[in-house]
Amino acid sequence: MADSKIVKGVEKIEKEVTEGYKKIEDTVVGGYKKIEDTVVGGYTKIEDKFVSAFLTKDKETVEESKERLKKENGNL
Repeated sequence: MADSKIVKGVEKIEKEVTEGYKKIEDTVVGGYKKIEDTVVGGYTKIEDKFVSAFLTKDKETVEESKERLKKENGNL
């Protein structure tokens, strides 16, 4: 009977530790993803403005300019 109480206690501790770790992991990963999305979004805005201001030709869209530049540089 003592063994079963010990086993149940260990299982309960195991469950609590695992759930706690999962919550921490989800919080950290979620925070990282938010930061990553913000940084990438900010970079993309700046990149698009630069391309629009300096690299577009004759009513070309930003996306068309990026594709043209990739082809010119052999990056496609």
